[in-house]
This record gives sequence, C-alpha cells and structure tokens, in this order.
Amino acid sequence: MSKNSKRLEELLKKVDTRKEYNLNEAVNVIKDLKSAKFDETVEIALKLNVDPRHADQMVRGSVILPAGTGKVVRVAVIAKDIQADEAKKAGADIVGSDDLIEDIQKGIFNFDVLIATPNMMGLVGKVGRLLGPKGLMPNPKTGTVTMDVAKAVKNVKGGQVNFRVDKQGNIHAGLGKISFSNGEITDNLVAFIKAINKHKPSAAKGKYIKSAALSLTMSPSIKLEAQELIDLR
Repeated sequence: MSKNSKRLEELLKKVDTRKEYNLNEAVNVIKDLKSAKFDETVEIALKLNVDPRHADQMVRGSVILPAGTGKVVRVAVIAKDIQADEAKKAGADIVGSDDLIEDIQKGIFNFDVLIATPNMMGLVGKVGRLLGPKGLMPNPKTGTVTMDVAKAVKNVKGGQVNFRVDKQGNIHAGLGKISFSNGEITDNLVAFIKAINKHKPSAAKGKYIKSAALSLTMSPSIKLEAQELIDLR
C-alpha cells in the first residue's frame, strides 16, 4: 500500500475531507494549498445527474472567464478571403485552409484551439478523426464554427473555456491560476457554474449537480456545497 508524500500529508492537514465548503471558504483554503514551484492551475470537477448516452442529456458549451485562464492559447483558423484576413488581424496564431489541413494530416498540431468558418467544415471533416480524439474539432456549440472569426479568436484568447460532460457524467475544467486574487478565482468559478446551470438539459431530473470539488494541479481536492452551486443563476 503506497504512502502519501510528506508534502501531501502537510496539505491534507489544511483540508477537512468530511466538510462541504461554501465558495468563499473554498477559495480561501485553495489559496493556502499552493505547494508547487510553478503557477498551479485552479481546477474544478463536477459530477452531474445526467446520462450523456442520451442526446437530450448532453451538456456541452463554453464560457468566457472574467479574469481569463492565465494561459497563452495558440489559435488556428481555417478560413479564406475576408475571414482569413479578419482572423489575422484579431491575433490568430495560424491562418490557413488546405495547407493547414495538410499539416494536420501529417500530425502537426501546433495549436490549442481550432476555429473554422461554416463553409470550410467540409474540408475540416477530412481530418475529423484526427481532431476529435484531441478535442480539437470545431463545433458551433463552443463558438468555434462561425463566420465571425475575429470575435471567436478574441474570445478564445480572452479566456474562453469549453466544457463537455464525459460518459460518466463528469466535467473537468481549469479556472485560472493560483496567482490570481481570491476575487478573480471566485469570479471565474461563479461564471463557470452559471454556464453549467444554463446548459442544464430539460430532460435532466433530480439534483443537477450531484457533487463538486476544487483543487490545484498538485493539491488534494476540496468538496464544495453542491446546492450553493445549483442556486447560482
């Protein structure tokens, strides 16, 4: 049986594993759990009362975090003509069409988010089997299939986070960095939960958020009061 490291043991002393923390308490505690030499990510894990096997219970969308993600995001855009020019002006890292598709076919993925105009989705479909497993397939629900590529680029660069429930009903997301202020972390957390609540499927019955936990990249998790999150609108 493996033993916890001394670092983890010290961190666990700061967390009441039997308690469900309200948001203010949780943010105060999470700030005290920093232990890595790098700027750890504040992460949330949710267990939703949905069955994603049914299309009418899928939870998927995006939200722009008020304080941003704290990460540098590389954005690629598949577009032509005016939309290609607009993407470049908006700050896209890579803009292309057939040439970008060829790179993807070669296994070159030097971007974190891929945006495409609707008229280019037929081309994107050729590499869908490569993009899908990496979570890079553009989708209208996350704002990454659009004619307004300039807005999409700015949203992604400005702190947009995409979310999608997995087969077990779980959602995981990064909500900023531990170097953020308490207020910034709270604002991001509230914005994210409100987006999750907004996307509650009408077919979902019972308590929507069954459980939730907050953690850092290298820390134990903190249980959150699920009902407080459900009440956020």
